[in-house]
Amino acid sequence: MLLPGGRDLGRRALSSLVLAPVVLAATVFGGVPFALLWTLAGFAILLEWAEIARLDRRRAWLGLAGAALAAASLALHLGLGQAASSLVFLGAAVAVFVVPRQSGFALMGVLVAGAACLPVMALRQGGALGMVAVLFLYAVVWATDIFAYFVGRLIGGRRLWPRVSPNKTWAGSIGGALAGMAAGIAVGLIAGLPSVLPLGVLALFMSVAAQGGDLAESAAKRAFGVKDAGRLIPGHGGLLDRLDGFAAASLVALAVGLLRDAAEPAAGLLLW
Repeated sequence: MLLPGGRDLGRRALSSLVLAPVVLAATVFGGVPFALLWTLAGFAILLEWAEIARLDRRRAWLGLAGAALAAASLALHLGLGQAASSLVFLGAAVAVFVVPRQSGFALMGVLVAGAACLPVMALRQGGALGMVAVLFLYAVVWATDIFAYFVGRLIGGRRLWPRVSPNKTWAGSIGGALAGMAAGIAVGLIAGLPSVLPLGVLALFMSVAAQGGDLAESAAKRAFGVKDAGRLIPGHGGLLDRLDGFAAASLVALAVGLLRDAAEPAAGLLLW
């Protein structure tokens, strides 16, 4: 009996087995390796976005957007969170002037790349608690993605938004959301956090946000007339295809953390 997904599933699994240990090792180590990993991810997304949006003056845009992203990453690494946000928005504004005919696409590309790499870097700064916060984020997004894929293929049923993403189903979406919530609670229990029920509710919202980010990227790709953002990851497409939902979920996680504890967003996210 063939598993749902066939050869595509095999490529996805192999890619995950290669990438996940690298990401987890960098997360546990923290510091420069973690910052470098996510900064490179941001650069890769800029490259993919320039390609799928067919931006004019691509080298100039990539140079300015990449410089803004690198400066923002350095500011975050030095503990200058507000400066990092300002640098991203400044870079986005400058990028708009570089590509005036495609100002909306130019602006969106910088913001998407920043959302994909900077929030997770901000969360990781909280020492051991920061590491748990990032692992919590990974667990929610990965469980959502995996179970939405399998439940959707096994059960099928009504399509979630067929005009944008014809393969996604309501069954898969609900299964992914419940799995994301369970994964978030599991991380809280394993880490010995004082209250896991609020984490479960938060994980559910993050899971929904992740699925919304995935749909938003699907809508953008359909508008641009492309199937995948790139070919970097076999079975998955481009890096943006993997980090679309992650970016949305990490923005939610960081926003909650900052609202509850502006000085230590990891503590604000996890300690209830």
